[in-house]
Amino acid sequence: MFWQLLLISVATWIFYYRWQRRRLYKIAKAIPSGVQSYPVVGHAYLLSGNDEDRMRGLQIFGRKAIENGGLSTLWMMNTLYVNVADPRAAETIAKACVQKDENTVKFIRTVIGNGSIFARVHIWRPRRKILAPIFSLKNMHQFVPVFNKQSVIMTKLLAPMAETGDFSIWKYITTYTFDAVCETTLDIQMNAQSKPHVPFLTAFDSLLGLVAQRCSTPWLYPDFVYKNLAYYKQFVEARQLVWDFMDEVVQRKRREQKTREQEGKEASGMRTFLDMMIERSGKGDKGYTDLELREEAMVIIFAGTDTSAVGAAFTTVMLSRYPEVQEKVYQELQDVFGNSERPVTAEDLPNLKYLEVVIKECLRLYTPVPIITKEIEEDVQLHTGDTLVYGTKIVINIWGLHRNPRYWGEDAEQFRPERFLEAPLVHPSQYQPFSQFARNCLGLNYAMNSMKTVIANLCRRYKILPPQNMDPMKLKEPLPLKYSIMMKHVDDYVVRLVKRG
Repeated sequence: MFWQLLLISVATWIFYYRWQRRRLYKIAKAIPSGVQSYPVVGHAYLLSGNDEDRMRGLQIFGRKAIENGGLSTLWMMNTLYVNVADPRAAETIAKACVQKDENTVKFIRTVIGNGSIFARVHIWRPRRKILAPIFSLKNMHQFVPVFNKQSVIMTKLLAPMAETGDFSIWKYITTYTFDAVCETTLDIQMNAQSKPHVPFLTAFDSLLGLVAQRCSTPWLYPDFVYKNLAYYKQFVEARQLVWDFMDEVVQRKRREQKTREQEGKEASGMRTFLDMMIERSGKGDKGYTDLELREEAMVIIFAGTDTSAVGAAFTTVMLSRYPEVQEKVYQELQDVFGNSERPVTAEDLPNLKYLEVVIKECLRLYTPVPIITKEIEEDVQLHTGDTLVYGTKIVINIWGLHRNPRYWGEDAEQFRPERFLEAPLVHPSQYQPFSQFARNCLGLNYAMNSMKTVIANLCRRYKILPPQNMDPMKLKEPLPLKYSIMMKHVDDYVVRLVKRG
């Protein structure tokens, strides 16, 4: 009798569970996946393994969505995701859905807290109002002297590597962006470029890798599992080091501000992100708390370091493989700077039009953030007639969007910067390396100014060449990729340099 009752109870629960989710199953039936799914794990097996395996999974999802007219579905265990590689659907979803997918961002929040990029809507909305004016073009232009100074340091440190053979340029570029973002955000000279080991940077890199692994591994989602693994101790130690450092910087900035107010002095020189956040948020109880300042400063460091570094590093590699493009960039630099060694200024950047489209094309093919995940909180009807219902998750597959031949042409896989000069976009949402609409990345102008400055100074001083023994037939092939929060080059951005002049 007991077993009969148990069997009836289980059957009843299964029936009720499936009945509650009937609309999800309807979507999964209407929008094909095109990829083999397995019981319990669904399609999660495609994201298991190492960073290269995860990227291959995202590429499979992107290509299947393109083949299916821009949409496909995938199951991550019992969660249904609609994978989007069509700009019309991406635009509709971005405008209707501002809540990010908790299954992924909640783990990033274990590091940066409620920083605005990953915060839930009720926290994000008031913070966005404070932050948006801070990222004005005028404010971003004041940081160009920092970008120039730090990138000149980078080019000098690269001198011993010139004409010595193949080497990875990644550590040079990422320490440049780290030094620049720490100076512009915190007013601190980290000098990571000239130091062999910076504990804060090491800990920060470790945190990003651990979070990326957990985000793409569903069986690591439960806390009771993760907290009993060796990863967790490493995670906690790195996080505490980062938090302690940031708290000390915030408190120091508070003391400096209080001293200025007591002495009746105005702030002079460059106003950092931290300065502007303290000023914009208000005084006393109305202003940001120390915790909120730490969270938002960490978001800027997190996004500003890796996003700019990945974009600049991919651009460097592509210039090495397309000498005709590099020559056009160099001629433009000659037109603007001649043979002088004068610094890059904010006034110079708008004149570097060809360099800008080169960077744009690199961001199209090698977007630092290849996917964005969202939650459906209210029914959303797409141009296809499909209705996405509550409980559905969304993957905006930017990697797929940027390769959809319906919008980019049959040469969508090819590196061709001139496409951005020839005609306007077919659809405004077909290109979104920094996302779009309400929850787009505020740091677009910051990142572009940083990338243009560092690439300009690099190309003014060096000719960039591909690895010495690389098969010429492979120079124009797509770069091998891996995914760990950011999309990166498997071969670690190996190039050669030759001094100009």
